Amino acid sequence: MTVMRLVYLLTFLLSIASFTLTLCNGNLVHLPCKENERQTLLMFKKDLDDSSNMLSSWDGEGDCCNWTGVACSNLTGHVCELHLAGYYDEVTGEHRGLGGKVNPSLLNLKHLNHLDLSFNNFEGLQIPSFLGSLKRLRYLDLSNAAFNGTIPHQLGNLSSLHYLDLSSNSDLMVENLEWLSGLSLLKHLDMSDVDLTNASRWLQVNTLPYLLVELHFSDCKLHHMPSGIVNLTNLKVLDLANNDVNSTIPTWLYSSGNLESLYLSFNAFHGEISSSLGNLTNLVHLQLRGNELEGEIPNSLGNLCRLTSVGLGMNNFRGRVSKILESLSRCSSDQIDQLGFSKNNFSGHLSGMLGIFKNLSSLDLSYNSISGLIPVSLRNLSRLQYLVIDHNSFEGVVSEAHFAHLTRLKMFTANDNSLTLKTNYDWVPPFQLSTLSLGSWRLDPSELPTWLQSQNQLSVLNMSNTGISGTIPTWFWNIFSHDAENYVVLSSNQLSGEVPNIVSANWPKPKQDSDSFHMGLNFVIDLRSNQFNGSLPLVSSAVSILDLSNSSFSGTLSHFFCDRSDVPKTLQVLYLDNNLLDGEIPDCLLYWPYLTTVNLEDNNLTGKIPSSIGDLLTLRSLHLRNNSLSGELPVSLQNCEWLFLLDLAGNKFVGGIPIWFGPSLAVLSLRSNKFHGFIPDELCSLTNLQILDLAYNNLSGTIPRCFQKFSSMATTISSEKGTSIEDVYLSSYVIYIENADFVTKGREVKYDTVLRLVTSLDLSSNMIYGEIPEELTSLIILQTLNLSNNLLTGRIPSKIGDMKMLESLDLSVNQLSGEISPSISNLTFLDYLNLSYNNMIGQIPISTQLQSFDQSSYVGNKLCGPPLEERCSINEAMPPVGDDEHIEGHLLEDGGFYLSLGLGFAFGFWIVLGSLLSNVPWSNAFSQFQNRIVKKLYAAIVECY
Repeated sequence: MTVMRLVYLLTFLLSIASFTLTLCNGNLVHLPCKENERQTLLMFKKDLDDSSNMLSSWDGEGDCCNWTGVACSNLTGHVCELHLAGYYDEVTGEHRGLGGKVNPSLLNLKHLNHLDLSFNNFEGLQIPSFLGSLKRLRYLDLSNAAFNGTIPHQLGNLSSLHYLDLSSNSDLMVENLEWLSGLSLLKHLDMSDVDLTNASRWLQVNTLPYLLVELHFSDCKLHHMPSGIVNLTNLKVLDLANNDVNSTIPTWLYSSGNLESLYLSFNAFHGEISSSLGNLTNLVHLQLRGNELEGEIPNSLGNLCRLTSVGLGMNNFRGRVSKILESLSRCSSDQIDQLGFSKNNFSGHLSGMLGIFKNLSSLDLSYNSISGLIPVSLRNLSRLQYLVIDHNSFEGVVSEAHFAHLTRLKMFTANDNSLTLKTNYDWVPPFQLSTLSLGSWRLDPSELPTWLQSQNQLSVLNMSNTGISGTIPTWFWNIFSHDAENYVVLSSNQLSGEVPNIVSANWPKPKQDSDSFHMGLNFVIDLRSNQFNGSLPLVSSAVSILDLSNSSFSGTLSHFFCDRSDVPKTLQVLYLDNNLLDGEIPDCLLYWPYLTTVNLEDNNLTGKIPSSIGDLLTLRSLHLRNNSLSGELPVSLQNCEWLFLLDLAGNKFVGGIPIWFGPSLAVLSLRSNKFHGFIPDELCSLTNLQILDLAYNNLSGTIPRCFQKFSSMATTISSEKGTSIEDVYLSSYVIYIENADFVTKGREVKYDTVLRLVTSLDLSSNMIYGEIPEELTSLIILQTLNLSNNLLTGRIPSKIGDMKMLESLDLSVNQLSGEISPSISNLTFLDYLNLSYNNMIGQIPISTQLQSFDQSSYVGNKLCGPPLEERCSINEAMPPVGDDEHIEGHLLEDGGFYLSLGLGFAFGFWIVLGSLLSNVPWSNAFSQFQNRIVKKLYAAIVECY
């Protein structure tokens, strides 16, 4: 009887349990939603911005339990869950999500236990504090929703909460974390990207909710290891990656026996890893990349037999990889699926160590000092999918035998090793690769391998600097994937002949509609530095970046730019520099409306810049240096409002300097042209200018005093500056960084990776007269100043020493007079100085820098003292500044005729002789010689007076 009652009781309890489980999501016939809750939802929707029509089913009619994102209790009809996360629509290529405001009407949903507003855009709205009154909430996800400001402490009232995710918002921060102590049932906490600076002390002295299973504090600006974790005995996932924690790995962490995932990458952890690491026997993921850890990897790593991923890269570990592999070999091979030791300083041989990992799926040994031959036993890793061994010291031959059983291999990257790939002509690989990267290998035979035709899923191919020769076959463009971004890098080889048209029927068409253009990096093609010749190939609209520079392409640009097939072209970056192209730039640029960078420098182009340049509304940099282009600059160029780099140096452009440049301009080089007239004051409105080069033209007038408005030369450049001179096109395999050429320290240089930090002002070799304005010294972060070969008079500005960042200063071949300003001694970064051929007098100021320069820096003056051999007389007295100014004023007052005569002769000499030499490039030496003659005549006239 007792047994029967027990059976009935168990049956009853199981029925109750089964019934309870179906309350929200079960199969019972549910009741319709409550009318007041339907009105609540409609009120909630009213304040939302639903431009993507996510809530189109919320029309006020029917059962609200059937509306998108709404879940109700089958038993009571109450709304218990709202699933309103935004998402990416793969069909339209658009992000679908909500915005607007979160209406407090949600408080009427008394039974709400699940709220998901993640991946929406609330545009900096603060997290509503009233959410802390939804006492039944067990799940709250506000991640990736563009919330801002301080997290309200009222969230600590959600005592039933099990899951809280506030990660990846705009600029969330906390005043403290004391409110977390009220979440006693919390198991999952993700506050990644939240600024926890103010909560650092709390994390040291208080404990987090003790039931926590997952804790994510990545990118939180933490400087200390949160000791409050020590009591979290249930913790399985600890993520503190991308912080500034500067300490050793605390010993108590090695006692967290339940840990399965430990992410401490990209901090400043230092010291050695304790052998107690072996106590974490449940560990599956160990990521310690990007720290300052050192010493040998402990043998106890071999105790962690559940490991599937290990990241120890970018540290200071020492030892031999063989020792690490021996430690891991103590585990059975079927317990290790993934292993990564990238970017360390490990050394040793790999031979004979690979066969033990039968089930390895990913192997990363990149950026190490591993040496020796690649063992043929590599082929035993039959489950290997990802093999990454870049930047090591491997050597020898890799043959077909190494890949015999690697049927699952998808990625093989092995750049920068001393390896040779030797295959038979008719070899058919057993794998289908998506990525093949063999930069700096040698291929045998030295041609593009024919076995590439068998790869129909390839999206990345890098065979740069491999010595391959021959031509690109017609089948080549057809091997690349049609549903992925593609990167083709064959640069720095000996490929020759004509390049077949870069088109393929397999390639996708860009997605377009009437309102927007959806564009990403579809195809990046890098064929630079080869020996190609003939005409330029035609290009598919799927190509985003094309580099054909440094070859021998010839002919005109007409057929390339005027190709109307597959228009509009979506090319963004085009490099055709350093070729043999000639003729005019065709007026067909309207077919290429998405170009942001155009580089045609160092060719033989002639004619004018076409007016269709103004159709490139997104143009950011235009390089036309060293051609034979002529005429005036087209006014349509002012349509390119985003232009930040314009390099027209080394051409034959004429006219005055335009005044319509856009405000974004940061680099302007008009060097070595035929521009004339005064330097317009309107240039001073270009406050973003960092490089201004007007050298070797026919400019006259004085230096504008308003140059002090160049704020990018006058104030410290912030790394978070809104408009950066550095334009970067970045992908996983190809990086393009904008560059500029200019003269500094007496030589021409090209800056690229640090271009954003470069400042230069060059007005040399013109006919600029008058004094150097004192206002110029307010450009306190200017690095290069060149005013040489002009008609400048007066003294060096007394505040020249304020320009403390100057590295190169050239004032040579002018008529500067008086003493060298003593403040010049403050220029401690000065690495190049040329004051030669002026009328300066007196002693060279004493400083470590000034005496270190060669005598040629001061020749042609009446100076004395080191480094010159001319000693200064003890009794030599220089006229005081006031007397000198009086003398100069008297000269200007009474000697106007002689000065006018001298200046008139100088200008006449320049104009006549300049016209005779209009078709001859002016070299620097000839220009200096010419200037010296004019200025000596000018000086003789003044001296006679």
